[in-house]
Amino acid sequence: MRQLQLQTDKMLAHVKDGVGWITFNQPNKRNAVSFAMWQAIPQIIIDFASSDDVRVVVMRGAGDKAFVSGADISEFEEVRNTPEQIVVYEKATSAANAALITLDKPLIAMIRGFCIGGGMAIALSADLRITADDGEFGVPAAKLGLGYGYGGIKELMNIVGPSFAKEIFFTGGRFSASDAETMGLVNRVVPVDDLESSVTALAKTIADNAPMTVKAAKAAVNEGTKNPDERDLDSVAAMVEACFNSEDYKEGRRSFMEKRKPQFQGR
Repeated sequence: MRQLQLQTDKMLAHVKDGVGWITFNQPNKRNAVSFAMWQAIPQIIIDFASSDDVRVVVMRGAGDKAFVSGADISEFEEVRNTPEQIVVYEKATSAANAALITLDKPLIAMIRGFCIGGGMAIALSADLRITADDGEFGVPAAKLGLGYGYGGIKELMNIVGPSFAKEIFFTGGRFSASDAETMGLVNRVVPVDDLESSVTALAKTIADNAPMTVKAAKAAVNEGTKNPDERDLDSVAAMVEACFNSEDYKEGRRSFMEKRKPQFQGR
């Protein structure tokens, strides 16, 4: 197991068996994200994105109460009080969200308990969301008088569709794991006791597959969610062509003929 050294102990990151694990580690505050935690996220993603020992990434919250309950509002007086501080803080949150969204490897959100506000935005950056049956979801902006930008709403709408996106934002309410599954907000709901084993098995399945193929598929889906005039289909075509020219494609054919499990190298 490889452990990353970070500037804060409120974020943890390690690599094991091809899976990069990110833990939001502030359980006493239901894993609310502090300024230092926002700053640590790009560092983790840069390492995982560039490391051959990482095939897939999983995000989780420490403890049993929350995935992420939003931003750590308790520190706003100290770190988000002046106009200058607000600029620095927003730059950190933007960099963290951009790092998660632009990661070209599969990203899974493993959700227990509260997944609220900024926590739901973090979960939406994942490719797959698996929740325990105690998951609670919501964006309480309408109950706080907050404006919510187009980008965040578009991301949610891409996943659940216009009607459910409106329900989530209009009501500002809490939605159960079952509600989230009905909306398509999560891929599946599993019993609390099965959450870690289910996500680990899913991550291992993805990690054992051909990395270039998985990367090309993620790119194709992501381009498909963009407006037609913004899509870079040439880059997707080039990635698909690279798959056919790869050693992994040769290995896939050989392993099929030899009736054995393929050993993909990502090249």
